[in-house]
Amino acid sequence: MSFLETLADGIDFLVEFVWGFGIPTGTGNDIPIVVLLLLGAGLFLTLRLGFVQFRRLFHGFAVTTGKYDDPDEPGDIPHFQALTTALSATVGTGNIVGVALAIHYGGPGALLWMWVTAVLGMATKFSEVTLAQYYRDVDIAGDGDEPGWLGTVSGGPMYYIEKGLGSNWTWMAVLSAGLLGITSFLTGNANQANSVTDTLEGYSGLVGLDPFVMSVIVAALVAGLVALVIIGGVTRIGRVTSIIAPVMAAIYVLGGLTILALNIGEVPAAFGSIISDAFNPSSGVAGTGAGIFMLTMIYGVQRGLFSNEAGMGSAPIAHSAAQTDEPVSEGVVALLEPFIDTIIICSITGLVIVVTGVWNDPVPTELDLDGGAHSYRVENEGGIIADENPPTEIKIVNGEPQVQEGAPEFAWNQAVVDSFFVDCTGDCEDYGDLRQPFTGTLNTERSVAIGEDGTEYTSLYGPAVESGAPLTQLAFARGLSPLGDWGGLIVVFSVLLFAISTSISWSYYGDRCAIYLFGEQAVLPYKVAFVTVNFLGGIAPLATVWAVGDIALGLVIIPNLVAIVLLSGKLKEITDSYFERKAWLDNVEPARKAREKRKAEKERQKQENE
Repeated sequence: MSFLETLADGIDFLVEFVWGFGIPTGTGNDIPIVVLLLLGAGLFLTLRLGFVQFRRLFHGFAVTTGKYDDPDEPGDIPHFQALTTALSATVGTGNIVGVALAIHYGGPGALLWMWVTAVLGMATKFSEVTLAQYYRDVDIAGDGDEPGWLGTVSGGPMYYIEKGLGSNWTWMAVLSAGLLGITSFLTGNANQANSVTDTLEGYSGLVGLDPFVMSVIVAALVAGLVALVIIGGVTRIGRVTSIIAPVMAAIYVLGGLTILALNIGEVPAAFGSIISDAFNPSSGVAGTGAGIFMLTMIYGVQRGLFSNEAGMGSAPIAHSAAQTDEPVSEGVVALLEPFIDTIIICSITGLVIVVTGVWNDPVPTELDLDGGAHSYRVENEGGIIADENPPTEIKIVNGEPQVQEGAPEFAWNQAVVDSFFVDCTGDCEDYGDLRQPFTGTLNTERSVAIGEDGTEYTSLYGPAVESGAPLTQLAFARGLSPLGDWGGLIVVFSVLLFAISTSISWSYYGDRCAIYLFGEQAVLPYKVAFVTVNFLGGIAPLATVWAVGDIALGLVIIPNLVAIVLLSGKLKEITDSYFERKAWLDNVEPARKAREKRKAEKERQKQENE
């Protein structure tokens, strides 16, 4: 067994351990501990705080507008920039790639579980951010001689675990910081770069480059852009994300809403399939045991967590930098994130994928026989099961694989391919472009196809389903086709901006963890390592990068959720005090004076320029 095969087996084992270990239900399907913790903590906090996500939603919008901002309060950035920094980490490829993966593996019903995760996650996000503000460290830059990229505050789960629970819990604070630091390299970084290269790789032919060479060039450019921003620290990150986040979200949402408007008659049926499949899955196009309720739920919760990050302890790090002396004022801002990210943007993505029918519609595809998207699977009544031991050769006659029922077959994006062709005319836009069925053998050991005349092929063509960003890209291209052939470019543009903005936000999360664990001197080496991993993530196989990210996702929430539940009494005390005092009203006058001062300064500068 090669090193890569051993690595893949190890990753699969860890994914199964983190997301598969659970409590037996008597139905043959266990409920994963991670899922129980995530949904259980969200439900507990929702009840303990009196449905805060519903009662205080509009107050969160009010605080975000800046009407209560006092620039003299401690912190590095205003409420709005703290929200956009956190949103840039949450509104990202999870909204494009994550939703597509959830539906690809779990079917349309996975989207409903993303909604459930988001609604409960709003209470969780409020809780972790409020605690992070309350227990944050202020003036970590000391006497002010340190570089600006260090910032003046630091907060997050490691601080409220240690300060809130006491020194006996320092071990869990260290564990939380370590896991978050690892997650910053993977979920918040490598996954993002991988989504960009996976999306742009399809355009390699247009510029005459080999797909891998194209990936290397794109990965290097993305890593360079990330480096330029993160060297400036949270202040520069806040400025950049306050521009990128609203623009990219607006473009993407407008494109999605246009598709739904063009297909308005299909929307009710789409909602119906999402709801019905959530509890009684019909079937999936990929995934172990597709069509099983628990699988649909797990993928929905997984991708919901990846999308809105509620419970991970990551967003509290960004919100800790907000300028305020009232922790709850930032908590209400934070509860907007799952609402905007999952309830609005992910819903648009999911509905577009379902109404356009692309999620289970095979399209003509070039099949790289040694590419990262290929695998060998067994298709039976229980779904599509992975098989790591395919036969040495698979015979193909007139394009059709000659395999017995229950035997491993060639799969693309984990879905079995049922026919193979030697070539494809044009841009392979429809089945009419596929021609000359292949006859010969597929050598699985050498990853080549050998024709009857002895000709060897490193790639064939055939109808295959898309996954990840290409699936969403196909949905937008098909949905906007009545208006032209530019729909897919919205996804390309969005993935690029989403991924870069997510990476630069996560770099801040990671460097706060580095400060907590190793001190200020660790920040610069961390940033160098972060950019390096960004590049490597861009050229690694899609499935591997996302699987490793899922491992980190499942582990990082455990210490954070345990701490929040244990500190829920203090949390309720802080929350009740804030709303009983109507503490935000104390900032009305300082905020007004600050706005007038900024306005006067702009007028002065305008007059000087004239």
